[in-house]
Amino acid sequence: MTDDIKSRIRNIIAEQAMLEPEQVTDDATPEELGIDSLGLVESIFAIEEEFDISVPFNANEPEKSEFDISNMGTIIAAVERLVAQKAA
Repeated sequence: MTDDIKSRIRNIIAEQAMLEPEQVTDDATPEELGIDSLGLVESIFAIEEEFDISVPFNANEPEKSEFDISNMGTIIAAVERLVAQKAA
């Protein structure tokens, strides 16, 4: 299940960054992948749709969000948490 979530997120981010999913590593930041703030917001919308979750993300104040966007690993972990909460 976790690998499935990770690969689905990688595919979404890769599509947004116009990269191959293998290029989206856990320690890569959105900036390193060439994703600007608008691209990140679009990616988060796509992730919300893909997993039918609501991401607590404030695009204007990302540092105040519970959703850590510092790198792909933290994004994946946050989505996994939200998916688990939804399933509970």
